[in-house]
Amino acid sequence: DQIGCVRNFGLKDGGRIRERLLALSDYEFSCTYSILESPMAVENYIATLALTPITDGNATFAEWQADFDCPPERERALVQQIGAGVFQAAFSALKQRFGR
Repeated sequence: DQIGCVRNFGLKDGGRIRERLLALSDYEFSCTYSILESPMAVENYIATLALTPITDGNATFAEWQADFDCPPERERALVQQIGAGVFQAAFSALKQRFGR
């Protein structure tokens, strides 16, 4: 969890992703990272995950956004793949893990 560290992990389909941590804020409950290598055919990928405590009901609002470059003909498919296959899958796993 140090800025500049690289995370290398495998995907269910056998692919690999390498990410570099660009920013980490304990105060803002956020992290920003870039993708160094990925099978998704994106360039200049930078994403931020931010968590905001919601005091009414003891909940958390999670916002995850990404910017990247890709061929125009692949943009729609990649937005869907990243939105549903990455972000929503992670949120669903968190919900299952923590039961909310």
